[in-house]
Amino acid sequence: MMMLIPFDNSYARLPEAFHRPTPPTPVASPRLVAFNRPLAAELGLDAAALAEAEGAAVFAGNVVAAGSEPIATAYAGHQFGQFVPQLGDGRAILLGEVVDHAGARRDIQLKGAGLTPFSRRGDGRAALGPVLREYLVSEAMAALGVPTTRALAAATTGEAVLRERPLPGAVLTRVASSHIRVGTFQFFAARGNVAALKDLVDHVVARHYPEVAERPDRALAMYERVVARQAALVAQWMHVGFVHGVMNTDNCSIAGETIDYGPCAFLDAYDPRAVFSSIDQHGRYAFANQPGIAQWNLARLAECLLPLLSEDQDAAVAEVTLALSAFAPAFETARLDGYRRKLGLTGDREDDGELVQDLLDRMAEGRADHTLTFRRLSAVAGGDAEAGPRDLFDDPALYDAWAVRYVARLGQEPGDPAARRESMERVNPAIIPRNHNVEAALQAAVEDDDFAPFEALAAALADPYARSADDSVYAAPPPKDAGPYRTFCGT
Repeated sequence: MMMLIPFDNSYARLPEAFHRPTPPTPVASPRLVAFNRPLAAELGLDAAALAEAEGAAVFAGNVVAAGSEPIATAYAGHQFGQFVPQLGDGRAILLGEVVDHAGARRDIQLKGAGLTPFSRRGDGRAALGPVLREYLVSEAMAALGVPTTRALAAATTGEAVLRERPLPGAVLTRVASSHIRVGTFQFFAARGNVAALKDLVDHVVARHYPEVAERPDRALAMYERVVARQAALVAQWMHVGFVHGVMNTDNCSIAGETIDYGPCAFLDAYDPRAVFSSIDQHGRYAFANQPGIAQWNLARLAECLLPLLSEDQDAAVAEVTLALSAFAPAFETARLDGYRRKLGLTGDREDDGELVQDLLDRMAEGRADHTLTFRRLSAVAGGDAEAGPRDLFDDPALYDAWAVRYVARLGQEPGDPAARRESMERVNPAIIPRNHNVEAALQAAVEDDDFAPFEALAAALADPYARSADDSVYAAPPPKDAGPYRTFCGT
């Protein structure tokens, strides 16, 4: 076939311990049900050709495009705190890498493309529902400005996969800065393969942190930057009410992107204890626990790097301990700065942190909707107190007491209220992937082969900050009689 994707595959050139050659397994009847034309253009791909039958064949795994070197990558990981020395791509196949228009190298991976050497007891396939969930949520995160993997395409296979019951099969085409995880380092550390760890550090530095390439302590310098990116990333999760759901070390990206959207969900009513995943029975990955878990994951990465830092292990431990200690203050700074922007505060007053926490505490007590509370505060900061979030609280008096302090704090801010409202509306979305809307879209696609709800929701999520979005059906909270929401891993 013609060259549709200009691959250049640096990870495939690493030693064989890093990956296994793994061609996708062809499917019965590939059909392209979602294609991200703007992302395709960004990657420098032939969007017109890929949107046709040729693209469906590539995105379902029936055709391997010229230049692709399909591989399944090796990694380990702590899963809910328990270390598993070999995981790897059990249903994902890295087709290769492209260099986009900005000069950035990006992976293109098929998820659900068949058995790999790491499949263990799995079938290597994916069901349509989880594929569409990841497509919707990852693209929504990108539109919200949160670093994330992206969704290039979704294709149905014409075959069923057996989960609780037979379900339509599908393949997701995922794009990432890379698929290197904390678990990738753990794979080699668990085997005492120091040479591979050195190769991996060199690869990560060249790809993600070239500014430290000439430093003799580049492993430590790389680690410091991974810590900083994770702190900033998780702060952004908190700002938009995102619950990852399964923050295992094999789901923690070295590039600082949100990766592996399994049992993820977004807060409706603000609840720091929120857990949506059916498999997180003890709340390890609850909303408020995410910063601590990120730091825990980074500690596991630090352990992997010790052999590269110093022959004196005490000195090596001291170095990474100091580097890791930067996480908490970096996260708190990013968190508070983000909330200041969400509240329209440009100054830096000592009691701003207390003002933010008091609001969150009152939101939790009053079961106030997280997204709508901040969106409506944009109107309050613009001078329209009547449009505020008072009615979102079970007890409006909870809001009233805080609002007096907030209005007083706004009075200390310079600038025009209308301009302040506009700036707040650029960081407080009107639309997020509301769980009930996502489920409705997935149900229509899976049960009725009806992709119109999916397409409409995807279009709305692409512009979450528009003022016109306030009146969208997708901005509304779930019905009052909606029960507890649960998500499932989908594997």
